[in-house]
Amino acid sequence: MNKPFGLWPSPITPQLLGQAVPLDNPQFDRDGGTLFWLEGRSDRGVLVARPAGEARLDLTEEQSVRGMVGYGGGDYTAGRGLVVFAERSGRLYRRSLGPGRPNPITPPFGFAASPALSPDGRWVCYVFSDGKTDLLALVDAEGSQWPLQLVKGADFYMQPAWHPSGQKLAWVEWDHPNMPWDGTRLKLAALAGDPPRIGDPTLVAGGPDSAVCQPQFSPDGRWLSYIVSSGEWEDLALLDLQSGQSRILVHGDGFHLCDPAWVQGLRWHGWSGDSRRIYYLRNAAGLASLWSLELESGRDIRIDTTPYTWLSGLSVSPAADEVAFWAAAPAIPARIVRWSGSDRQMYIEARSSGESLSPDFLPAPHPITWQAPGGTPVYGLFFPPANPGFTSEGLPPAIIHIHGGPTSQTPVTYSAESAYFTSRGYGYLVVNYRGSSGYGRTYRNALRHRWGEVDVEDAAGGAQALAELGLADPAKLVIEGGSAGGYTVLNALIRYPGRFKAGVCEYGVSNLFTLAMDTHKFELHYLDSMVGLLPQSAARYHAWSPIFHAGAIRDPLAVFQGKDDKVVPPAQSEEIVAALRQGGVPYIYKLYDGEGHGFRKRETIIDYLQETERFLQQYVLFSA
Repeated sequence: MNKPFGLWPSPITPQLLGQAVPLDNPQFDRDGGTLFWLEGRSDRGVLVARPAGEARLDLTEEQSVRGMVGYGGGDYTAGRGLVVFAERSGRLYRRSLGPGRPNPITPPFGFAASPALSPDGRWVCYVFSDGKTDLLALVDAEGSQWPLQLVKGADFYMQPAWHPSGQKLAWVEWDHPNMPWDGTRLKLAALAGDPPRIGDPTLVAGGPDSAVCQPQFSPDGRWLSYIVSSGEWEDLALLDLQSGQSRILVHGDGFHLCDPAWVQGLRWHGWSGDSRRIYYLRNAAGLASLWSLELESGRDIRIDTTPYTWLSGLSVSPAADEVAFWAAAPAIPARIVRWSGSDRQMYIEARSSGESLSPDFLPAPHPITWQAPGGTPVYGLFFPPANPGFTSEGLPPAIIHIHGGPTSQTPVTYSAESAYFTSRGYGYLVVNYRGSSGYGRTYRNALRHRWGEVDVEDAAGGAQALAELGLADPAKLVIEGGSAGGYTVLNALIRYPGRFKAGVCEYGVSNLFTLAMDTHKFELHYLDSMVGLLPQSAARYHAWSPIFHAGAIRDPLAVFQGKDDKVVPPAQSEEIVAALRQGGVPYIYKLYDGEGHGFRKRETIIDYLQETERFLQQYVLFSA
């Protein structure tokens, strides 16, 4: 049936998207008999267990499982018949796998993340932060004693790991002004006493210009593996704890072995239970693959994970030849998947949705590139309109999506929001602008001291590329993004008036000065590298702060904001709204109670989609 683009009836409703359950962080128990994962149910994080041969079980009912250090992550650990998890209040809880309720083991002070259970199950080492001081803390697993400060002195910590003997600890630390993908240090120290205390630590790898992540001891205690940046990419390295010699197992060449550690608890590799193999993930321009490396022979084998295009959260069973991971593809919503080496098969453990939609409504993206000023290629993924019941004449309207971060990447994976709009007759372009991860260190660092300039150039260039390639109607282009992506939206509307028919901004940065002064500790010095040092670079902060130039916005703008956002407070959005009102620019503004930096509540997601669609109909589809 022929119907105008953007008005195609679609089975992908706001309610359907609101009911989806985000999945995250699969982990095996130490005996390999139970698989755990985290589900996001509206604004609550629920820890789920599936013992072998049994039905799944919710382990938390009242608590919300969520690490709250920085941007979160590092939500829980499992072992010896119990789980230890971080709760939204900041406390650590323990929960037996048998009957019982979770019990707190740390006091209600500060925030906790990345709990690591000692091999004997007596102690928990974890990352603690009160917003000013970060450290590694130690508490007994019963919570009968007051927590102890184990390691302190650095500005940040992540990924503490116990040696199987319980007599060594490895961790990653770093200092301002670095971010964890710029430069970190991998430390190793002996433990002694009861309770254990740290001896003099040694530096294993890393430094101001070399980032290290995910230290992990082999089950036999002989090796310490880790990922370290090397030129454009990363290497998987191995330290022999007996000889003290290190060597490279996998040299990254055209692919990444890790992603920027915006959150705690990320995992990209893991040991087999017999210490003879390491399983690891590769990211090649937004396509992920799973590999198995045999230590003795050096044989490196790719494991077939078809039909999935993106994998994360790798966990290796300590007892069987199995791995679990988060998996998705453009036509497959997120799943928790277990791969078995015994039969080389994959088994679905959990689904984020009912998967009732036909693949005909879920188009695969087409990679496209265009040239930035100076000739650097810029990368994008274009999702064409897709609805088997409708066709249209001419070219479709298109949404140009700008990811947050800004040091992030939109990989080739399932996107519920893109499907929502492509099934209605919109094109959807994801812009992995210069500064994005996934394309080498030089590409990622291209945004340094040029945030607001480079990303805006690439967003405008993406819009122009769609028109030149005949993929979208140049008179009906929309720019949309959240957080750092929202910042790009605002600056693009200011610098390129008329290039976009309208903009959609979610909790976007509008004032770099207040962001530098009011942001949380994790990003306290991030703008030093992205924009420049203050006061020396004050002119650049002014030039690229949208609030000082919002009077130049002439295109309609929809603004969405969380009332409890601590990263980009509501005042930043409200200043933009005030300027729009003063300039007579059409706009809508929605402030959501109980939402922070990113929307989680079901009712918020439904309202956001409904309001955005109505806004685009009024100011893009029906506007002259």
